[in-house]
Amino acid sequence: MYGLSPDVITMGSSKTLGLIPAMTLCAKLHLVKQVPAGAAVGYGGSAITNRETKVGIVAMGYADGIPRNADNSTGVFFNGDRAPILGRVSMDQFVVDLGLNSKAITGDEVIVFGAGNVGEYTVDDWASASATINYEIVTRIASRVPRIYKR
Repeated sequence: MYGLSPDVITMGSSKTLGLIPAMTLCAKLHLVKQVPAGAAVGYGGSAITNRETKVGIVAMGYADGIPRNADNSTGVFFNGDRAPILGRVSMDQFVVDLGLNSKAITGDEVIVFGAGNVGEYTVDDWASASATINYEIVTRIASRVPRIYKR
């Protein structure tokens, strides 16, 4: 149903099985802000920037199904670039490092995960970054997240 391998270890990856992920999760940037090196960001200031950069506050958090324990090996995709998570995911938002030269502005849409065919993070990326399985990532998306069904 999701276009995902139910067991990557014993059955192989979704790609190996010829499956195409059927789900894309998007969110809005609630805020974009330039911060100096040494700035504390993320839930409880859990990450410190190592350089001047622009950060984005993604309007989605663990109450929406984003894994609280996701690490910075995943994040969002915007305008052809990956923006990794900075710090911990909070209830309604998480912070990403957009890079100093990012053209992102407040209100822009980002891809949290997709099929992976244009460089976006995938459900498998999020599962790996959260020490879980891909099915847990897609089934935990909360009912408050709007859905658009396409044929």
